[in-house]
Amino acid sequence: MSPFSVQVTILFASLLFSSSIAQLNPTFYDTTCANLSSIVRGVVQQAVQNDERIGAKLIRLHFHDCFVDGCDGSILLDDADGIASEKNAAPNADSAAGFDVVDDIKTALENVCPGVVSCADILAISSQILVSMAGGPTWEVQLGRRDSKAANQAGANTSIPSPFESLSNVTAKFTAVGLDSTDLVALSGAHTFGRAQCRVFSQRLYNFSNTGNPDPSLDTTYLGTLRQTCPEGGNGNAITNLDPSTPNGFDNNYFTNLQNNQGLLQTDQELFSTTGADTVDIVNRFANSQSEFFDNFAKSMIKMGNISPLTGNNGEIRLDCKRVN
Repeated sequence: MSPFSVQVTILFASLLFSSSIAQLNPTFYDTTCANLSSIVRGVVQQAVQNDERIGAKLIRLHFHDCFVDGCDGSILLDDADGIASEKNAAPNADSAAGFDVVDDIKTALENVCPGVVSCADILAISSQILVSMAGGPTWEVQLGRRDSKAANQAGANTSIPSPFESLSNVTAKFTAVGLDSTDLVALSGAHTFGRAQCRVFSQRLYNFSNTGNPDPSLDTTYLGTLRQTCPEGGNGNAITNLDPSTPNGFDNNYFTNLQNNQGLLQTDQELFSTTGADTVDIVNRFANSQSEFFDNFAKSMIKMGNISPLTGNNGEIRLDCKRVN
């Protein structure tokens, strides 16, 4: 074999190795933390007893984490020297929650598998377990992420979709991280459980787009109900259900709500009410078939979880999710 051939062979082997260490897989912890799933399940089952909203809270943390420099646990970091926490970014301040449960999961795992499971993977696997517990689909969670050593507050302010944005802007943010319209609609379906604060949708009730009138795409009966919960000039931190029909269950009612003009957030309703948008047909498909929604939701969660993970020797396994080692 010529020296050139040897170099090519070594390079090819090196590329294969690099690819293998960067690949997430569902069996990543099978030998190093075999009880991972049962440990996480035990903690979140207790958490649900104390807070029926915890599923929505943790899946939101996972979503907001992945949209900022990838799924690296950066949203969990507190302020520290050289770290401006993403918790204080506009999309997260006074709304992101569930950090205490993440800490509880981490503590439980450190007691059994010290220094093994990343905080980024805790967000991914707890999201799957909680969706399944609420009646939603299950899927094989891809694992092997490592944790970042930095946060990106500025990135959180610009990369995470806002409930006030147009469909085109939200679509652009999904496209920027490799997610398409089907992913957008499927992942928005997580709003089938959880709550939202009045301040993120009250403009639809009284002064939509500075018209002095409510959002015309909002069902009038639903409008009246929401105005009782969120009176003009009232408490902006008051909360109401994202899904008025089955607020704590994971199902496809979110999409039938959109068909009935009962999407709570502007970004929810625009998936169905934007004339000519490719999302309208997807909403109709998911409204007509819960199994199709569940199948696509699972695929989109895996796809989102694959956004720029740190693997191999990149990042670290934090011992405390709130701070770097």
